[in-house]
Amino acid sequence: MSHSQFSLLKEKRFLPFFVTQALGALNDNVFKTGLMIMMSHKLAESLPFDSDIAVNLAAILFILPFFLFSSTAGQLAEKYEKSRSIRRVKLAEIFIMSLAVVGLYFNNAIWLLGVLFLMGFQSAIFGPLKYGLLPQHLHTEELVGGNALVESSTFVAILIGNIFGTYVLWASGDWKIFLSIALLSLAIIGYIASRQVPNTPAVVPELKINWNIFTEIARNFRFMAKDQAVFLSILGISWFWFYGAVFLTQIPNYAKSTLGGDESVVGLLLSSLTLGIVIGAMLCEKLSAGRVEVGLVPIGAFGLSFFGYDIYLANPNTGLDVIYNFKTVFEQPGTIRVLSDAILIGIFGGLFTVPLYALIQKIGDPKHISRLIAGLNIMNAFFMVLSGIFSIAVLKSGFSIPQLFLITAGVNLLIALYIFTKAPEFIFRFITWLLINTIYRIRNTNLDLIPKHGAGVLVCNHVSFVDALIIAGYCKRNVRFVMYHKIFKAPVIGWFFKMARAIPIAPAHEDKALMETAFNKIAEELKRGKMVCIFPEGKLTPDGEIGEFKKGIEKIIERTPVPVYPLALKGLWGSWFSRKNGTAMKGWPRKFMAKIKLIAGEPVPAEQVNAALLQKKVKLLFDS
Repeated sequence: MSHSQFSLLKEKRFLPFFVTQALGALNDNVFKTGLMIMMSHKLAESLPFDSDIAVNLAAILFILPFFLFSSTAGQLAEKYEKSRSIRRVKLAEIFIMSLAVVGLYFNNAIWLLGVLFLMGFQSAIFGPLKYGLLPQHLHTEELVGGNALVESSTFVAILIGNIFGTYVLWASGDWKIFLSIALLSLAIIGYIASRQVPNTPAVVPELKINWNIFTEIARNFRFMAKDQAVFLSILGISWFWFYGAVFLTQIPNYAKSTLGGDESVVGLLLSSLTLGIVIGAMLCEKLSAGRVEVGLVPIGAFGLSFFGYDIYLANPNTGLDVIYNFKTVFEQPGTIRVLSDAILIGIFGGLFTVPLYALIQKIGDPKHISRLIAGLNIMNAFFMVLSGIFSIAVLKSGFSIPQLFLITAGVNLLIALYIFTKAPEFIFRFITWLLINTIYRIRNTNLDLIPKHGAGVLVCNHVSFVDALIIAGYCKRNVRFVMYHKIFKAPVIGWFFKMARAIPIAPAHEDKALMETAFNKIAEELKRGKMVCIFPEGKLTPDGEIGEFKKGIEKIIERTPVPVYPLALKGLWGSWFSRKNGTAMKGWPRKFMAKIKLIAGEPVPAEQVNAALLQKKVKLLFDS
């Protein structure tokens, strides 16, 4: 059954939460933008220190609570029922916005800086609740779409908050009244929406809170490091916030010194970047086909580097005077290319981050998701501070803003290569995604018969060297494949199977020790509740027909009784990866864009499993 992320907006299990978090993000950005402009212009004379110092102090005060309180917030999110906690956070927002109104009334910048710190505190508490709630209310196939909507709304909130906060302060003589009404209204409506968030049970009600933030932060990081895929996903997301902070922070000066544009051109650039992120996030579900598709992450990473480089090539100028607005800036050579690059950076940023968030929620320990998100928030805050230091260091070294973008794009490529070297499954999933979406036209039937959870064995006819890639691409489970050892060691294609952590196996007469090792590994995977796929023929078909199924499947099920799910692959015989002409992958590639079918049959209970029966069932599917 196919799902659309937009259908979630009709669901009570998602819509109230979505509205709550979106309004909270909007309120944050309306206030932050308004405060920055106030300190730069409206309240500059009343400040006890320089306005530039005040603006930087404001940024620090908002980020600081993420360092101080995220570890505690993660524990609270795990220990208590989340919908009640969200309502309390939203009530706190109303109180904080009331304090903001008092500060506005008395023109007290120091008071307002304290309010900003409280807003940072509230956001630090809300983050683990937000991302911890999603996997409790969404199915696995909905995680990508749900995260896409959340990420899109966050960046749209940043854009609208910046525009609205700027407009209110510059367009109206009664700016204090309008800003106060906006802040309180958003907080109150957000609280009303939060009252409809469905009950979300505590995942670890017995958890004993560790109030020592330093030891808890250390504990969070030790836990994150236990699962390499989770840790690298967190590292990837935090790096994106570094990358994004570099670009977002420099956009006002870039618009001025490189494009010669005024504040309206800044808005145009921010709108382009935000539009791209929304498009990229929304594309994720379409390109993921209902699964958490980390194969999109390399696409996103390399796209960020390529278009970060191209935005430098599009216009490397610096030191221009402001002579253009958002209408006339197109007279400046390279403007359309710059705006296109901004949109594409956003698109590839969405493709990069959304699958990583969904992956953390999917594979992270359900009893530690909120604490993982707390650790992620600490990492994000650290990387954003680091991005500011990095930008200052580069610019103080004499480089221009376009050159800063170029350097950041280069560092992004190095970070991406590091992550993919440490976790080659990202590249494996990318190659799989590319195969099933470009080289062949594949139709799948009845794959919903394969359960989302629990141990099982898939058995399939063996037609070509890419059978495993196609099954991996369309099965919504992470599958551990058992491969004939000579295929596992084959040039080029064997490298992919090593990345997929396939289990090599050999007949007893070829390598008895390897055979026993393989059976042991299969048993371990099944005991862990994983899905394993084997090709019982033991070798590629030499004539396109289904060969005899070996007795190894019976030994596997006898040792670990689990259901067996028959699969049949049709249409690959005669392809470049098959042995139709004797040797696979020789001569010119052939039969690309062929129509391929992957068909699943009803599961066979463990007590009924025998090789002959499974061969018959796969043959029936193949002939259907």
